[in-house]
Amino acid sequence: MTNRAALIGLGSNKPFLGRSCEEVMRGASAALSSLGTDVVLSPLYRSPAWPDPSQPPYVNAVARLETALSPEALLTGLQAIEAGFGRVRHDDPALRYAPRTLDLDLLALGGEVREGEALSLPHPRLAERDFVLLPLRDVASEWVHPLTGEGAEEMLARLSEVTATKTVIPESR
Repeated sequence: MTNRAALIGLGSNKPFLGRSCEEVMRGASAALSSLGTDVVLSPLYRSPAWPDPSQPPYVNAVARLETALSPEALLTGLQAIEAGFGRVRHDDPALRYAPRTLDLDLLALGGEVREGEALSLPHPRLAERDFVLLPLRDVASEWVHPLTGEGAEEMLARLSEVTATKTVIPESR
């Protein structure tokens, strides 16, 4: 199979083993190299937790990488990386949006379109999330949603509110 561009959403709002959310994001970005090549991480953004803004704010980013993996194999790899960073998935719907050490979402894989219970491409809520669209614009400004024909800038313009802000993160000590 030939390589295709994958877009991965990253989020963290819970430290892991003494590592800040920002450090978790950098570590996760490095771990993505096990799934493909030419990994590029966007700048980091801060955004309020959703749906409960009283939870710790998120640090978000988007990574672009080239991969020959199938969508299913890529999703399995992303979930393994999450687990390596202490991600615990809850069956209880009340805990679905609980704080997490790492959340990796497969946003898009080339121009592939599919709809399923376990995996939909592009990510079905991508166009609603400023914390995804802002960093996506940073690493894949040329990307166009295969169903709507819109780029990140056009989708951002349709949002009623943008709360995510680019953040300057000091380098690791």
